[in-house]
Amino acid sequence: MKHIIEAASVDRETRVQHAAPVAPPQATQITVDEESAGQRLDNFLMRHLKGVPKTHVYRIIRSAEVRVNKGRVSADTRVQAGDVVRLPPVRVSQSMVEKELAMAQRVGSAAPARQFPILFEDDELIAIDKPAGVAVHGGSGVSFGVIEQLRMARPGAAFLELVHRLDRDTSGVLLVAKKRSALKALQDQFRGRETGKTYLALVAGAWPANQKVLDKPLHKYLDAAGERRVKVVSRDDPEGMKSVTLVKLNQLVAWPQAAVTVMPPFSLLEVTIKTGRTHQIRVHLASEGFPIAGDDKYGDFELNKSLQKSGFKRMFLHAWRLTLLHPKTKQELLFTARLPPELTPWLKSLPVAQLATEKTTAGNHE
Repeated sequence: MKHIIEAASVDRETRVQHAAPVAPPQATQITVDEESAGQRLDNFLMRHLKGVPKTHVYRIIRSAEVRVNKGRVSADTRVQAGDVVRLPPVRVSQSMVEKELAMAQRVGSAAPARQFPILFEDDELIAIDKPAGVAVHGGSGVSFGVIEQLRMARPGAAFLELVHRLDRDTSGVLLVAKKRSALKALQDQFRGRETGKTYLALVAGAWPANQKVLDKPLHKYLDAAGERRVKVVSRDDPEGMKSVTLVKLNQLVAWPQAAVTVMPPFSLLEVTIKTGRTHQIRVHLASEGFPIAGDDKYGDFELNKSLQKSGFKRMFLHAWRLTLLHPKTKQELLFTARLPPELTPWLKSLPVAQLATEKTTAGNHE
C-alpha cells in the first residue's frame, strides 16, 4: 500500500497565483481478513506496503508507528482475523515500485523450474525431501530456493508457501502448504511445539549414552563480516533464548578402513528439537565438544579438511523424521526421509544403516 501525496487541484482562475493547501498525510487502518490470519506482522506489512524498503518497515514497527488494536507490537507478532492494524503515512515514489517489480521479475525468471522428491502430497500440503546445498528460499545473496523453483514448476498452483525452514546444507523433510488455512494450522503446531522433529547427525567423538538433554540458552548475532551466527550464553543472559535438544545415541561409527586419512570414532545421533532456534542442533552439539561432521560454521575445521580428502563433502545433518497432525483431517502423519546417497556410503557397512535409511510412509499414504 503506498501513500503518495499529490498536489490538490486549484481553481482555474487562481492557479497561477495560488495553489490549494495540501492536506497532511493521514494514517491508514486495515482490518485483517481470514486469509491473512496467522501471518507475522512484518510479512503482513510488506504485502501492503509495496515498494517500501524492508529497513523502513522494521523502523516504523520499532518506533511504534505501527499498532495493532491500538497497542504496541513487534515484528514477529502474529496478526489475527479482525485485528485492526494502524499504518502511518508512508511516501513511496513510483520509481521505487517499478524497481521492486522489476527485481521480482528478475528473481522469478532466474529461478529454474525444479521438481523435488515428494514424500507425501494432498490438497493441503506437500512433504518434500530437500537435498543439501539448496536454500529453502531466495535472499542474502541467494537468487532463489526451493519455494521459488517449486512455484516455477507449478505455474497453476494458486498458493505455495514454506511451513518451516531448513538450513541450506541440511537435507530431509520440508513442508510446503498449498492453502493459507493449512499454512496457519501447521505453523500453529510448530509454534506450539506440537510436532516431532528428529534429525540424524554424525558427530566427531564417542557420545556418552547418558547425555540426553541439552538446554543451554542460545543467542543469535552478526559477526564482523555480517554473517549470522549463534552462540551459547549463560542462563541469566537477558538475550538468551530457551533452547531444548534431546539426543539419543544411535550407533558408534568406526570410519571405513579404506579411508585415506585415519579418523577418530564418530557417533550417529538421533536429535529431536523441542524448540526451533536458528542453528540449534549445530551449536548445542558443538558446545558439548561434539561438532557435526562437515559443519563449516561451528565444526572442527581441521577435521573437515580430512573428511573432504576422504570424499566427504557436506555437513552430516539430515531432517529424518517429522510427525504432526494433518491440518484438515487431524490424522497423525509421520514423514521419513531416507539418508541421501552422498551420506549412506559412510554407514552402509553397519546395521544402523538399515535403520537410518529404511523407508517409511506418512500415515497410510505411500
